[in-house]
Amino acid sequence: MKTKTFAAGLAATITMLSSSAAFAVTEIQWWHAMTGANNEVVETLSKEFNESQGDYKVVPVFKGTYPETLNAGIAAFRARQAPHIIQVFDVGTGVMMAAEGATRAVADVLPLAGKEFNKDEYLPGIVAYYSKPDGTMLSFPYNSSSPILYYNKDHFEKAGLDASNPPKTWPEVFEAAKKIKASGAAACGLTSTWLTWIGLENFAAWNNLQYGTNENGLAGVDVELKVNEGLFVKHFQNLADLAKDDTFRYGGRTSEAKQLFLSGECSILTESSGGLGDVLKSGLNYGLGQLPYYTEAEGAPQNTIPGGASLWIFDGHTDEEYKGVAAFFSFLSQTEIQERLHQVSGYLPVTMAAYEATKSSGFYDKNPGREIPIQQMMGKAPTANSKGVRLVNLPQVRDIQNEEFEKMLAGEQTAQEALDKAVERSNAAIKQAIGN
Repeated sequence: MKTKTFAAGLAATITMLSSSAAFAVTEIQWWHAMTGANNEVVETLSKEFNESQGDYKVVPVFKGTYPETLNAGIAAFRARQAPHIIQVFDVGTGVMMAAEGATRAVADVLPLAGKEFNKDEYLPGIVAYYSKPDGTMLSFPYNSSSPILYYNKDHFEKAGLDASNPPKTWPEVFEAAKKIKASGAAACGLTSTWLTWIGLENFAAWNNLQYGTNENGLAGVDVELKVNEGLFVKHFQNLADLAKDDTFRYGGRTSEAKQLFLSGECSILTESSGGLGDVLKSGLNYGLGQLPYYTEAEGAPQNTIPGGASLWIFDGHTDEEYKGVAAFFSFLSQTEIQERLHQVSGYLPVTMAAYEATKSSGFYDKNPGREIPIQQMMGKAPTANSKGVRLVNLPQVRDIQNEEFEKMLAGEQTAQEALDKAVERSNAAIKQAIGN
């Protein structure tokens, strides 16, 4: 009797374990850097994917700022504890590309979900930036953005400016900022996030100026920067002069200045289109405009280059886990998902189908300015100056540039001195990083 009872119990246990194994869910770790409204989007997308099927569970984990997330991912990979997916900002693209053996190309993983990679499905300017020269897409462009101009319509009206006609050139922006400051409509007229990404990298592309040799790093890793001459110096000296009486207010190295705009302290902001979600939630009476340019720049405005971030896949996981990653990316590629992501966040739709669907729905007619980021990036075929910037140590180079800008804005040096030092130090850091 005891033997039969034991056998029956064992059989029941085996059945239970087998049943549990059959319903086991494969967990996919997704490390990201999204905050505020964009973090809510991350949580919603993960929840919707998890509820859409029963085989995989995406677990989003906030790891801090973009640089902090990248550093955390590198450390985790070295410790053999890397997540499956990591969100890496555009500046980290060169770092990830140089980390051979640490990642798997998205184009190679997508077929595991029955979806063949076709680069023609994606916005050209985006897919090119995150691909190898042969066209193989390395990372999934989850939240691509373009820098644009935001302005407070109420402040414009108080200062006697046309709130329906945002300034288009930098001289027009500077004049508007001075009028706002003088009128008392706001404490400061102008601020900007990401002085390196917007003020140097996109400034160069939008004005069709050379940022660095070897097509800004896309044609070779041995790069020398060229940002200490001409319009670069003129532009940053303009900012330095406006900073003397707080007409231009510096907010920080990344996206901190957005809070100066949201709080009403500053009236004009140049910021990522991806910052729109928080602007929408703020309830401000805002307007949008294209990124300003200088009329004396030949060919300007040219095209902007992608910002934001993409999703990279770390190596070292199981085939079943990679199937889950592929299924999640396939889910994110759906037209209705990309449409919604674009419309609620301000990030660009990464697929052409989502862009066309948004356009045909009349969304841009009902929401003036929302098509600007896409038009800026796709309006003209890129030149050698405007394909993007890709350095093996771009995060380090940006830190160097920011250090010199901060001294300039504090009145410790001129724009020429700041940019000369930034170029000299950056070029030395690049040579050291590539072993020259």
